[in-house]
Amino acid sequence: MKPKHLVGLAVAGGLFWSGTALSLDVLGHADPPVAAVDAVVVAGCRVDPGGVPSDCLAARTDRGIALFQDGVAPLLVFTGGVGENPPSEAEVAAMRAIEAGVPESAIRIENRSTSTEENARFAAELADVRHIVVVSDAWHTHRVARVFDRYFETVDTVGVDSPLQYRAYGAHREVLAIVYYAMRGRL
Repeated sequence: MKPKHLVGLAVAGGLFWSGTALSLDVLGHADPPVAAVDAVVVAGCRVDPGGVPSDCLAARTDRGIALFQDGVAPLLVFTGGVGENPPSEAEVAAMRAIEAGVPESAIRIENRSTSTEENARFAAELADVRHIVVVSDAWHTHRVARVFDRYFETVDTVGVDSPLQYRAYGAHREVLAIVYYAMRGRL
């Protein structure tokens, strides 16, 4: 193959990858369910140094809190284990929710997971619920819906927007994650 053809293929592949990432981000926004569900589940995300929620985790958590306060569900489940910076993603999110006035009795903490698959599996073990809405970044909701659907009867998603630099990176990474999960039969 001639070098200019390889360059053309690389450009086409890059455009396809970026277009798919953009589509995931744009199409990942959905209105919350009209009917009440059993629980709002907030997918974990990175904790910054000092136990501070990353911008992405803060956006997800704040949207989950708002849904809870709007009466979408009587239970708020936070997922996510300990990453590079302790404490766990779930514990940091739960602390934020308590500070916002969510009663501790309405919170469940799943703090062992290190992946979307584990978020779903461990949340299902933790809370005996069937109908949920999962909050995550918009670009992540496509995979979240399919993974959580294997563990819960009904799954709705609500996508949030985090700062642009995280959205661009996350959406491009998500394309690869979808391919990986599809190849492993997890979608």
